[in-house]
Amino acid sequence: MKNILVIGAGLSASTLIKYLLDNSYKHNWKITLGEIDYNKALKKINGHPNGKAIHFDVFDDIQRHNEVSKTDLVVSMLPSGMHTQLTSDCVKQGKNMVTTTYISDQIMAYDSEVRKAGVLLLNEIGVDPGIDHMSAMRVINNLKEEGAEITSFRSFTGGLIAPKYDNNPWNYKFTWAPRNVVLAGQSTAQAIINGIYKYIPYHKLFSRTQRVNVPDCGEFEAYINRNSLKYRSIYGLENIPTMVRGTLRRPGFCKTWDIFVQLGITDDTFTLENSENMTYHDFLETFVRVLPDLNLEQNVAQYSGLDEDSMPMYRLRWLGLFDNKRKIGLKNATPAQILQQLLEEKWEFEKEDRDMIVMQHQFCFIKNGQNKRIHSSMVVEGDDNTHTAISKTVGLSVAIAVKQILTNKIKLTGVHIPTKKEIYQPVLNELEEHGIKFIEEEINTEEFNKY
Repeated sequence: MKNILVIGAGLSASTLIKYLLDNSYKHNWKITLGEIDYNKALKKINGHPNGKAIHFDVFDDIQRHNEVSKTDLVVSMLPSGMHTQLTSDCVKQGKNMVTTTYISDQIMAYDSEVRKAGVLLLNEIGVDPGIDHMSAMRVINNLKEEGAEITSFRSFTGGLIAPKYDNNPWNYKFTWAPRNVVLAGQSTAQAIINGIYKYIPYHKLFSRTQRVNVPDCGEFEAYINRNSLKYRSIYGLENIPTMVRGTLRRPGFCKTWDIFVQLGITDDTFTLENSENMTYHDFLETFVRVLPDLNLEQNVAQYSGLDEDSMPMYRLRWLGLFDNKRKIGLKNATPAQILQQLLEEKWEFEKEDRDMIVMQHQFCFIKNGQNKRIHSSMVVEGDDNTHTAISKTVGLSVAIAVKQILTNKIKLTGVHIPTKKEIYQPVLNELEEHGIKFIEEEINTEEFNKY
């Protein structure tokens, strides 16, 4: 019998837990689900005979050590900052560990110890990061095996609302981590395009977008996401002239979000005095240069260079930012916190809603002396409010990797992300059985020169 310890029972764990429990009889698994909120874990286990819910505090050294000692593999669905002590316990006790989060320098420092312990610490095995790595590497390695020279790689991902449930003028709802959306892009984005390094500061990020068309899904816009440059070495494309990774939104979103950036209301570095007694009108007015004889809407429109009847201004009105009656109610709040509160109300993911993950890789390459281009696209919709597209793509990626490790199909040791064929091939193959697959199309070869 193999014992699996899963830590964290949040939304993304729903499909993961279901998969492990559904496959527990066949593979003789026992699953322990640890969560600070015991009732949440209990609900996820749902009385399954091969599952057990426990209250778990990752900062309780004794409990953490004891629970790790009883398991064969640990799955951490916790934020990346909570992995250090857990990783240390797994290494000392010779336990494999799987996480969905980006590798930190602290975790990477364990690599030699992990190898000596003969165990695997697999990170970034979710959707983004995760499926993006695996699907990209499959195409990259296939092209290399065919003798192609890859000259450009662009990769875009978006967590969005499914078209049927897209019923607001922003074409967006919170399907994941509202705070991350509000604070997105606040460090300088980095990329390389046609051999020229590009550094896009936050105040320019949402005004320099690229159009992305996805088959059967329509048009999107993308803004550069963080540091794309590091992926040249990660993907074995050290000398590639173009490397860009971006985030997808529906057309018009970025132009309107850029108003918030230019006004400064996504700032999370200071608090507003008397914020609890402000209306949203008062809040917005504190950031706008007030011109005489103009109301707040007119001032915002003029400041932003927009017509009052433009779509971006309509989106602001729809949010209620000009409302001069309702109090904010948040004491000593930052601008970003106030904006997030309003957006969580207006962009709420309702019980009947379904989300959608959209991903597209764009490859330009030279093969047999000819310039060619391939787009590889994935679209996944959620099944319901629990098994969302995010839960499915993250949870199934983790669960399949766990199965491959416990059945000795993946035999790697050390700290890894899923860029090796030994990992990505079986995971992608089984994901396709669950309807999570990429469609490749060869199209014209013109290069994008935007940003």
